[in-house]
Amino acid sequence: MDSNESDTAYESLEEPSQEPDSSEKPTHIRFLVPKALAGYVIGKGGSTIIQFQDSSGAEILLSRNQEYFPGTTCRIVVISGTTVQVLTAFQLVLAKLHSQLQGEDGSDVELRRTRVVVPHSSCGGIIGKGGATIRSFIEDSNAGIKISPLDFELSDRLLTLSGTMEEQMRAIALILTKLTEDDDYSQQVHSPNSYRKDLGLRNLLHAWKSAKSRRSLGSKQNHKEDSYNSVTIGVSDEHIGVVIGRKGSHIMEISESSGARIKISGRGGFLPGTTDRKVTISGFQASIDLALSIIERKVDKASKRRAKDETDMDTD
Repeated sequence: MDSNESDTAYESLEEPSQEPDSSEKPTHIRFLVPKALAGYVIGKGGSTIIQFQDSSGAEILLSRNQEYFPGTTCRIVVISGTTVQVLTAFQLVLAKLHSQLQGEDGSDVELRRTRVVVPHSSCGGIIGKGGATIRSFIEDSNAGIKISPLDFELSDRLLTLSGTMEEQMRAIALILTKLTEDDDYSQQVHSPNSYRKDLGLRNLLHAWKSAKSRRSLGSKQNHKEDSYNSVTIGVSDEHIGVVIGRKGSHIMEISESSGARIKISGRGGFLPGTTDRKVTISGFQASIDLALSIIERKVDKASKRRAKDETDMDTD
């Protein structure tokens, strides 16, 4: 994203017309943020991303420091959820960057360019026959939209949007709606990081801060920020699978995301007087907090899904 002077007012989004219930279809968007601006998106201890997720309902991922999109010095932000959730989170990120730059420069600074990462296989739908679709998006949004040349070494292309924030947001809404119509694109929402192997996009910052949830998990936190700590929480045996993942995939992901070390007791290794498995998290406090937040989110999702399934069974 580049910066320029402009006056911006942040208004609520109005999503383009869609088929009934299509706004609930899972989707995602990937875009680039210059390394110098990534800290504004993350916030201290992940606080800004946590806030954005709570406000939008979307999940937000960020590539690790110094892990950039090929040929750039930009980190990759991945936002997933429903169309409305994704667009809301996207707007929150842009607004934060605009606000921060305005505060630093003492002037109205506008991020005039956004680069979106789009699978090459989905570009045809955006371009349309003879370029008709992309031209209609440009006319509708008044934003500039350009697609990078095909690079056979990459599976993705960059879609560069230029204009005011409102123009870019309108263009993003049109593009995301079009992408979500593509079933192949929508199916990638569960693994949107096509550069995971090369860029290590395992810094999953979908941390959800909730003191109530943390207490329900039995968290015993030590708030010494700069010391190496260890806490033990209890996770019900019925939900431990979502924390572990297939062949330990979730545990490895959480550990790499947070920087914390995680150990889970074996079968039958319960906290005294409970059927909760022991989960021991070690590391610096910020790492522990992030690991706890990710675990909370996974357990919360599993609990809601189980409750819904039971409700559906009762109504049958």
